[in-house]
Amino acid sequence: MRALCVDDEAILLRALENAVSQSPDIQSVAKFSNGKAAIEYARNNPVDIAFLDIEIHQMNGIELAAELRKIYPKLLVVFCTGYDSYALDAFKIHANGYLTKPIFAEAVQEQIDSIKAMIGSDDSNKLVVKCFGNFEVYYEGKPLEFTRSKSKELFAYLIDRNGATVSAGQIAVTIWEDELDDKKIKNNLYQAYHQLKAVMEEIGFADVLIKNSTGYAVNTKLIDCDYYKYLSKEISIEDLPQTDYMYQYSWAEETNARINN
Repeated sequence: MRALCVDDEAILLRALENAVSQSPDIQSVAKFSNGKAAIEYARNNPVDIAFLDIEIHQMNGIELAAELRKIYPKLLVVFCTGYDSYALDAFKIHANGYLTKPIFAEAVQEQIDSIKAMIGSDDSNKLVVKCFGNFEVYYEGKPLEFTRSKSKELFAYLIDRNGATVSAGQIAVTIWEDELDDKKIKNNLYQAYHQLKAVMEEIGFADVLIKNSTGYAVNTKLIDCDYYKYLSKEISIEDLPQTDYMYQYSWAEETNARINN
């Protein structure tokens, strides 16, 4: 989850950021000392959970939560407060949880675990990927539309690699195996990746893509995938309505043969 922390007291904000960042469920933390800056950030960056001080100058935490939920209706909100528990009833309808100052990492994790248990699972914060049969990606129950077929194929190949980093050369010989012009291949990969990245950014899943000096990969923690469930033995071949793996891609034949053997 991508977190937002807001507190107008610098020392408490640093403590909150430190406590939140220690959770293995948190991928990134952005911190702000005022609501206006937090709202501006949320308009341009995906946010899954917000830790908000109740008493913030100019805009209190309850007002800020309402504004943030106009941007992200499903935003999880945890209020941070020095109030006694009896005062929490005043804003119960707005929150997914509460933390009492001073805030420590253990309390943050307990609150996150409680939220996860309450909503059932964190699958709502994942892309749903179907590999058996025709490769498809779903967001909020609907097939995700890719601007280019090669962008979709690139994502499929990275899914197939199961989080392993793949070099640009490996991708090139796999997806553009018939293309001989190296310069054209590099341009094709550049275009496919950046259009894939744009699609993911639009739905708030930019973090699902990993790019570094050695190549490309996907963050498997953000993906609910039938192939990954098969690998972890959560499901068996008999549970699948179709057993052909990514049958529209010739390079998937090796994985398909391994599965069916």
